[in-house]
This record gives sequence, structure tokens and C-alpha cells, in this order.
Amino acid sequence: MLGLARFSRRGDKDPFCVIHKLPSGDAPYARAKRVLMVEKDPEAAIVLFWNAINARDRVESALKDMAVVMKRLDRSEEAIEAIKSFRNLCPKQAQESLDNILIDLYKKCGRTNEHIDMLKQKLRLIYQGEAFNGKPTRTARSNRKKFQITIEQETSRILGNLGWVYMQKSNYMAAEVVYKKAQMIDPDANKACNLALCLINQGRYTEAHSVLKEVLQGKLPNSEDCKAQNRAQELMLEVEPKWLPPSETIKLEGFDLEDDFSDGFEKVLNIWAPFRTKRLPIFVEEISSYRNQLAC
Repeated sequence: MLGLARFSRRGDKDPFCVIHKLPSGDAPYARAKRVLMVEKDPEAAIVLFWNAINARDRVESALKDMAVVMKRLDRSEEAIEAIKSFRNLCPKQAQESLDNILIDLYKKCGRTNEHIDMLKQKLRLIYQGEAFNGKPTRTARSNRKKFQITIEQETSRILGNLGWVYMQKSNYMAAEVVYKKAQMIDPDANKACNLALCLINQGRYTEAHSVLKEVLQGKLPNSEDCKAQNRAQELMLEVEPKWLPPSETIKLEGFDLEDDFSDGFEKVLNIWAPFRTKRLPIFVEEISSYRNQLAC
């Protein structure tokens, strides 16, 4: 008690707020956080987050927290409109994290076209050197641990997400191209399984067999993961009765991409050329050899 008394007499933050990592004071945002974290009343917290936004009290934090709570309460459509309406009140460095929240919300709502547009926009930012607020890496958190993510890893991750959305639209040809590009930059077993599924849905079982074999033989990062192994084995059971040895296959000379895929990627290709001086060299080096295969 004596220690807390000294703490209070110094005029510092409320010890309760420090212990529970809550903002101190009686401003709208601080009240909203206490109602959410201490009283466990998310509906009431949303009202207070709205009050904070209208009062211009820590708008960025209030908007992000409110959107996350709304998603949890199956109010994702409201969260999308809130971010669109008030993101202009947030600083430039907050826009990337708001985009990440929007991507999750679009996925939750099944708004695939907007989901695709947002992922392509993130790829544009990477090329222009504006991702990670211009830095080559960023700090991420998972299971209370911090780790660094590189631009290459982020690019591959976004391409993988883009491939997943195309799969939801049953556009397996587009998804295949995106997954192949993602694997060129930063391969992993999970994306390999998704690539195999794209090939299976196009009846290209021999190619799918080759991809899955790499996973099962542990040749790709994360191949040792039980989920990746189990999924690869399940897909292989579907492929094996239908595949032919490589010597008996006919090489495909090419294919035409569907309009929504080719048109959208062509627009971004136009944005990517001519090259910009603000680009990240490491990304340009990766992308220069692939740009003829795919423009995102």
C-alpha cells in the first residue's frame, strides 16, 4: 500500500491502469478500454469508442479497437464503414494497420472483390517502398513473442492471401499463378498445398503430385508441421490414382487468364512501370525476373 501511495503522490498514472495496461484518466477512450477489459461489456465499449472518435480522443486507437470488437460481435459490416468513414482522421503511419484490419473484415464478410483490391494495394505499397513505413522489416507478435518480418516474407504472405481469395472465387488458374509467385519469393509447405489444390481443380494431377511430393519429403520450409503433412497426404490420396509419370505427360504451352484476373493485374503492371526511385532494392531484385509471369 505504501508503494501505491507514493506512486499516486508523484502524480503518475493510476497504478490499476499500469498493472492492467489500461489508459488512465476519464477521457472517452480510457473509459471505453476499462469497460471492455475490466467490466467485459463489449456492446457498451463500442458506444464509448464512438464517443472517443467523435470527441477526437485517440481516434486511431479507438477506431482500431472498436473495429476488432465489432468483428468479434459479428458486426463486421459496421466496422468496415466506420474505418472507411474515419480513417482520414488517423495519421499516415496508421493507414497500413487499418488496411490490415479491413482485409480481415472483408474476409469475414466474404467481400472478395474488395478483399482482392486491398491485397493488390498492399503489393503496390511494397513496390513503392511505402510498406512498413519505409523500413525493410517490421516487428510482429505471435503468442506474446516478438519477431521480425522481412519485405520478402510479407510479399509472399500477401500473395498467398491473394491466391486464397481467388480460390474462393473458384478462379484456380489465377490462384495458381499467384501461389507460384509467392513460392518463388518465400516458399512454404502450406502455400505448396494450396498450389497443389489449384492444380488438382484444373485436372493437372502430375504437376500436383510433384508439388505434394516436395512437402511429404520435407523439402520445403514448415514441411515438418503436422497439419501440412496431413493435408499433403490427404491431397496425395486424391492425386495418386489419376497422375501419370512425367515422361507420359504433355507439356502445357500456356493458358489464357480470365478477364477479372488479367485486367486487374495488368493495371498494377502499368503502375509498376516505369520503376520508381523510392522502391526497395531487395524487392525489385526479386520481382524483376518474375514480372513477365505475373503483374499484381
